[in-house]
Amino acid sequence: MSERLTCEVVVVGAGMVGAACALYAARAGLDVTVVDRGPVAGGTTGAGEGNLLVSDKEPGPELDLAQLSGRLWEELAGEYGEIFEYEAKGGVVVASTSDGLAALERFAEGQRAAGVVADKVTGGGLYDLEPHLAPGLPGGVHYPQDSQVMPALAAAHLLKASGARLLTGRTVTDVLRTADGEVRGVRTDRGDLHAPAVVNAAGTWGAELAARAGTSLPVLPRRGFVLVTEPLPRLVRHKVYAADYVADVASDSAALQTSPVVEGTAAGPILIGASRERVGFDRTFSLAAVRALAAGATGLFPFLAGVHALRSYVGFRPYMPDHLPAIGPDPRVPGLFHACGHEGAGIGLATGTGHLIAQALTAKTPDLDLAPFRPDRFPEEAA
Repeated sequence: MSERLTCEVVVVGAGMVGAACALYAARAGLDVTVVDRGPVAGGTTGAGEGNLLVSDKEPGPELDLAQLSGRLWEELAGEYGEIFEYEAKGGVVVASTSDGLAALERFAEGQRAAGVVADKVTGGGLYDLEPHLAPGLPGGVHYPQDSQVMPALAAAHLLKASGARLLTGRTVTDVLRTADGEVRGVRTDRGDLHAPAVVNAAGTWGAELAARAGTSLPVLPRRGFVLVTEPLPRLVRHKVYAADYVADVASDSAALQTSPVVEGTAAGPILIGASRERVGFDRTFSLAAVRALAAGATGLFPFLAGVHALRSYVGFRPYMPDHLPAIGPDPRVPGLFHACGHEGAGIGLATGTGHLIAQALTAKTPDLDLAPFRPDRFPEEAA
């Protein structure tokens, strides 16, 4: 190309997925620039709970990615875990009826066959794990491999560790391409960045960036609220959620759905989720959603009825029609790579995604089959 290269790879997006792409691309020996129109973790990452989960994933490509990501998170925790509040605290999925417990156990059995540690707990065993749960629950499944990070801290520190150039407050207005369609960098509102590869880690805005590159990706925002309580002693030991959370995650419905998800944090506040609805980028406060979150949480943990909620916040998860992210090269646009569409699992799946993107950028055989994550797997009219 005639223009002087700015770098070898431009990563668009300074959230958790973009940070992981930058880190692993840099560790693969590539010169990386990260660009974002906002601050680090200014989008979905900053509104996330930091979950690194295997418990909510059925056997298949997403679970494979979660297991790869979990191993990589453990490695990073050895380097930076204290800095970004990594907690290998495990998760507990709770059933409210005997029928629900049987269904949960069937789900867990399939996960065990795929290598997930999933221990059935009933009676007193459930309350040994979580003494403050509502009485009379029949049981659940304990997932010791579930963990958590503080997502904004994790993104910031992994970006720093990558050594990549970080350009915040710069909006990508176009993807530069040659006459035959190959990527040659991006145009921003503050100048061009020339590179032979661009990684779309733009989260909920991934469809917009794909369109700027002359292609399509059916990413849509899915709104969710989180309640944050006053700081408390460690009364909730694990990530605890009701069994119907898994069904809500997999749902295609655009309507409001809530299922109780409760977890303590290293700093003391308890985080309460989870709601899901597709309303575009509407940030309007939803009393209905927040009331449902509070009701679900107090149903699991009655002591929360006497606890103050200090605030709520809203974020948008990058939803894809088949609930799988787009990861890897886009065969329609040479030089364009996608790393977006993880919905609510982006923090947990970021490390595996970044690792696979780095392998694709350096023409190495990926550790996972990328076919299920192909960016062009959707009919054009779906985008």
